Amino acid sequence: EVQLAESGGGSVQAGGSLRLSCQTSGLIYTINHMAWFRQAPGKEREGIASIYTGSGRTYYSDSVKGRFTISRDNAGTMLYLQMNSLKPEDTAMYYCAAGFLPLNCYEGVCHRPDQYNHWGQGTQVTVSS
Repeated sequence: EVQLAESGGGSVQAGGSLRLSCQTSGLIYTINHMAWFRQAPGKEREGIASIYTGSGRTYYSDSVKGRFTISRDNAGTMLYLQMNSLKPEDTAMYYCAAGFLPLNCYEGVCHRPDQYNHWGQGTQVTVSS
């Protein structure tokens, strides 16, 4: 079993920055990929950034590319999401996820919620205009 716990959410003005953290524990070597998802009220859960824990290769959705950066520590126990130039449309509950995925994030597969079987509780991000 893998346990995930997010932190770092909050309320900021448009143009501001936040850094989210996700602490992992348990059988972390049963996973090879981690991701950040977000979900706004009435919207589908959206994969926005992911990373292979071994190689460090990253993937981003068009909506956050150039503004957000996903990273992990060397031990693989912490996952981060640096969010810059925040916009009101970034307002959502942000979730950390982990799973064992194909070695190639083809056709956006790594940003599908059904590819992940481990989830954190979520942390709220609110961006005001």
